[in-house]
Amino acid sequence: QVQLVESGGGSVQAGGSLRLSCTVSGRTDGTDTMGWFRQAPGKERELVASVTWSGVNIYYANFVTGRFTVSRDDAKNAMYLQMNSLKPEDTAVYYCASAPRGSGWSRASLGPGTQVTVSS
Repeated sequence: QVQLVESGGGSVQAGGSLRLSCTVSGRTDGTDTMGWFRQAPGKERELVASVTWSGVNIYYANFVTGRFTVSRDDAKNAMYLQMNSLKPEDTAVYYCASAPRGSGWSRASLGPGTQVTVSS
């Protein structure tokens, strides 16, 4: 069982920055694909960014490209999301996710989430 815990959420004004962190523990061989999802009130959960083992492949949703940067430190069992130029529409609960390599997100473990609120 993989456990994930997010931190770094908070409230900022539009144009500001936040850095989210995710720590991983439990049964993982370090080759999981990791990612960040978000869910705004009344909306479905959506994938924000993902990074494969050793950072070989990185994906960004169109709505964050150029503003957010995902990274992982496998030595520390951690993943990060640097969020710059934040917009009010980025307000959501952000979830860290980890999925076994090659399995897709249907088998992902998620953390409890951290709230990000961006005011105009």
